[in-house]
Amino acid sequence: MSLHETVRNNEDLGRYELTVDGSTALVTYDMREGRIALTHTQVPGALTGQGVGSELAKGTLDDIRARGLKVLPLCSFIAAYIKRHPEYQDLVG
Repeated sequence: MSLHETVRNNEDLGRYELTVDGSTALVTYDMREGRIALTHTQVPGALTGQGVGSELAKGTLDDIRARGLKVLPLCSFIAAYIKRHPEYQDLVG
């Protein structure tokens, strides 16, 4: 099972979350002009270097695609992830 299957959209807090070994990585967002603005990615130190940030980005973008939304990648981590994974370029709008 890949980690992104456990990425969840916490709409009440305006963030996507991925919990691994009791620590939660997150991508914060808000809606702007019909697009979802991804504003910040945070991965706890205990999870760095394990691919958690990439799995969180993938799960987040997959959910956004499934919801039929466009992305405004304000977070530098998400912008870099999209640049490295051209299959997500169509989400930028």
